[in-house]
Amino acid sequence: MAIPTNRILTTAYFPGREIGESLGIVGAECVLGINIFKDIMGGIRDIVGGRSGTHQEALRKARETCIAELAAEAAEAGADAVVSVEFDYSEFSGNKGGMIILAGYGTAVRFK
Repeated sequence: MAIPTNRILTTAYFPGREIGESLGIVGAECVLGINIFKDIMGGIRDIVGGRSGTHQEALRKARETCIAELAAEAAEAGADAVVSVEFDYSEFSGNKGGMIILAGYGTAVRFK
């Protein structure tokens, strides 16, 4: 069972709790393909202005998936939380569509 996602933090500490032990780095990688037709519509929005809801939703899903995977990996390590979480987004485009790549990592910790 994964740790609660509200225990996945970008801060180096956990408010109200003392960290007793670092269990090492945990990570998650998510690659999401974007349909070519949605890419075209997103490209048009980029040219004429406005927000690309398709791309925003893909990024949101990737982040939620990475957080869930971080929580699961941390739980497997016996952690109570993950601190110092960072995300790195990349985009890859080819002839038939694009991919959004998100890597997330942090430090699994156990409370005192």
